[in-house]
Amino acid sequence: MIELLQFEFMRNALWAALLCSGLCGILGTVVVVKRYVILAGGVAHAAYGGVGIALYLGISPQLGAVGFSLALSLLMAHVMLKREARADSIIGVLWAAGMAAGVIFADLTPGYGADLMSYLFGSILTVAKADLFMMGGLLAVTLVLGFVWRRQIAAFSFDEDFARTRGVPVTLLHFGAVVLLSMAVVLIIRIVGLILVIALLTIPPSVAEKFSRSLWSMMGISCVLSALFSVAGLALAVQFNLTAGAVIIAVASAVYLVSLLLPGRR
Repeated sequence: MIELLQFEFMRNALWAALLCSGLCGILGTVVVVKRYVILAGGVAHAAYGGVGIALYLGISPQLGAVGFSLALSLLMAHVMLKREARADSIIGVLWAAGMAAGVIFADLTPGYGADLMSYLFGSILTVAKADLFMMGGLLAVTLVLGFVWRRQIAAFSFDEDFARTRGVPVTLLHFGAVVLLSMAVVLIIRIVGLILVIALLTIPPSVAEKFSRSLWSMMGISCVLSALFSVAGLALAVQFNLTAGAVIIAVASAVYLVSLLLPGRR
């Protein structure tokens, strides 16, 4: 793989894997701790609907994915606050509706082809510099907000009732986390595809949780694990001519299964 780094597309792919690892490590930790997994899945499938609509309208697929997934993710976030007991069912309906909208509008678009498939299965080797700048910008915003609100985020993540009694703006943090998550999902599906994005957001934090003593150590370990999974998966995919996104998740899944056999921190 080293000799392939002389090519720009390979360098872009490596940078994308590393930036994606930072986003997955930080936001994925919140997803696991707050039990937002179904929300992440709903956002990913809503993004597919946005891609289909964008292709039908003749606008940028990424712009359509961001707009549509952001709108649905805010609706899902509202449902989680107001209808907590039925949130999983309602999000499931929105999940299916978003996916169906993408398929229908894609069918109505003549010759949609490759763009839609790249969002479905991922295409890390075609990541452009513009994608890298967006990922880097989102990661920078996430790091700054995480540092400034670190105490409030810790309280919000583990005990919302306690956080409210301490004056923490729980509702604001809830919607803020959902917005950042939706933006990250749209960017990450360009790498591993919407089918596998949930695994990349949840596997590294799930492994890290066993060996962490705090929320921040969990995020740090998750970032390192995500980077290792992404780089190893990318190297294996290039070596054996396989789909990079699927190999990255295969590596992560194998490590997760091994971690189940290891004793964690008490």
